[in-house]
Amino acid sequence: VGPKLAERLAKKGLSTVEDLLYFLPIRYEDRSRMKKIRELTPGANEVTSGEVLASGEVYYGRRRVFEMAVGDSGGILKVKWFHFRPSMKSRFKNGQKVIVFGQVSLFGGQKEMIHPDIELFDEEAVHDVSSEGIVPVYSQVENFHQKTIRAIVTGAVEKYSSSALGGVPLSICLKHKILPLPEAIKTVHLPALSAQKGKEARRSVAFDELFTLELGLALRKAQAKKESGIRFTSEGKLEAALRGLLPFTLTKAQERVLSEIKADMASNHPMNRLVQGDVGSGKTVVSLIAALKAVEAGYQAALMAPTEILAEQHYLLTHGYADSLGIKAVLLTGSMSKSEKKEKCAAIASGEAQLVIGTHALIQKDIEFKKLGLAVIDEQHRFGVLQRAILKKKGANACPDILIMTATPIPRTLSMTVFGDLDVSIIDELPPGRTPVKTTIVRESGRQAAYDSIKRELEGGGQAYIVYPLVDESTEINLKDATSMKEHLEKDIFTEWKLGLLHGRMKAEEKEGVMKAFKDKKIHILVSTTVIEVGVDVPNATVMLIEHAERFGLAQLHQLRGRVGRGLRPSVCLLLASWTNSEDTYRRLKVMEETNDGFKIAEEDLK
Repeated sequence: VGPKLAERLAKKGLSTVEDLLYFLPIRYEDRSRMKKIRELTPGANEVTSGEVLASGEVYYGRRRVFEMAVGDSGGILKVKWFHFRPSMKSRFKNGQKVIVFGQVSLFGGQKEMIHPDIELFDEEAVHDVSSEGIVPVYSQVENFHQKTIRAIVTGAVEKYSSSALGGVPLSICLKHKILPLPEAIKTVHLPALSAQKGKEARRSVAFDELFTLELGLALRKAQAKKESGIRFTSEGKLEAALRGLLPFTLTKAQERVLSEIKADMASNHPMNRLVQGDVGSGKTVVSLIAALKAVEAGYQAALMAPTEILAEQHYLLTHGYADSLGIKAVLLTGSMSKSEKKEKCAAIASGEAQLVIGTHALIQKDIEFKKLGLAVIDEQHRFGVLQRAILKKKGANACPDILIMTATPIPRTLSMTVFGDLDVSIIDELPPGRTPVKTTIVRESGRQAAYDSIKRELEGGGQAYIVYPLVDESTEINLKDATSMKEHLEKDIFTEWKLGLLHGRMKAEEKEGVMKAFKDKKIHILVSTTVIEVGVDVPNATVMLIEHAERFGLAQLHQLRGRVGRGLRPSVCLLLASWTNSEDTYRRLKVMEETNDGFKIAEEDLK
């Protein structure tokens, strides 16, 4: 491959022979069953070939479509693209022979294919697999014909597939009918006369990849079990005192997870535990009890959160209890003044600060703990493995215990694979009194009705969130933004109420001021970006409107929705979606209407 082709392949992430070997076909075409146009069956996926008779742009009403007529001795097939690049006009010329693959449909009695895969058919090309009947089709590489991609990949496969090193022992290969990796890679690209063989080979390559990942995680977990950790011994006096201060009793699920954490902390090896719990299931109080166990044993505990607003939220929630228990809690964030940071760092280094809550600032080089025993990481998906490792190194002589919390429910299959080095606990019960949030999808035509329902909530004494995907107006994408919409809403819609603005670019003290005003009911509507996604707790907020809901993932929508329904009054979440009649988008958002179960929602997101 020459330098220019190499550059284009690199953009697709194909830089080495190994990359090419693992660039697997997205599907196969059976060219041995290529049909004449008159034989094509409407509703079926078919492959045919013919000559380009005419091509060009046509209009259906106001819609611009690129259309082509392909003909053979038996009939004419219309081929249409509703989204097309200008380069397509020059790509196809009358008289060229093409291969067309796609779903056949009927329109006005005429056979057609919408958005088919199409490639030029060069009957003289020697290095084409089409003569063998089954042809692999690859994900598109910038301006490459399928034939060129196939030639490059086939060359690499024939020369180098025998060098592929598999990780699966032969006995397991035989038990699960897994092909040895060199054979699997060769077959997946060159399945000869059977597409089924290609699919079986793909399963073997996937099995090998997954087996290697799991083996690595298992080795890492085994290694962690050998490390010497801290054995926390305490009478539980601080925990008993805290339970006396709490205005609620813990759920059975919280008690179960706490007993798992305590067993880990009492062992001689470091804890590495992931706690999953839906929005509002009470993970913070569980982590606080674990922190008290470490503090009572003479160690420090640290809680690291992904954003300043969440770290501040944790601090506000915990330092009141800490003060009552005679424990020194400090907050450390990146935006603090130098003098304030210096003072906090000194308290951490001397051990005076027993409970440290902060952001990434906790893992900076200049932060030294005197005796770190427990590190709690909130919202794990925002931190990488390296950050986890750095926090671990901040420990005393032995490895600190690591407790990871997430309110983004991770489907069981995913937590078993990606978090295979962690023990997993699940808080699968909400505290009594949490009312399910009624969720409704609203089309653009229902915008005024959505605004009216917000007004009704405000008149009843509630408060509202209105969430936007962007901070400021963008010239790139046509989406509403928080900053300009706040002005519009204030001036034209909610003229009688006080609105506040919250986004990630604001300074910590500005954010805290806005949140405090919202909590104190001085602000009725909080216009925000997704910075409120985690950790914001205002029980009086009863309605949320999410603009461009189709632009968010389901787990993220669920997180946002979790900001309402925290008090005793019924709460509503309105998903305002301006999709272009996409059935998939509507079906995806419908899940939010049907369930408040974060685990079900995460499974749908994974699909």
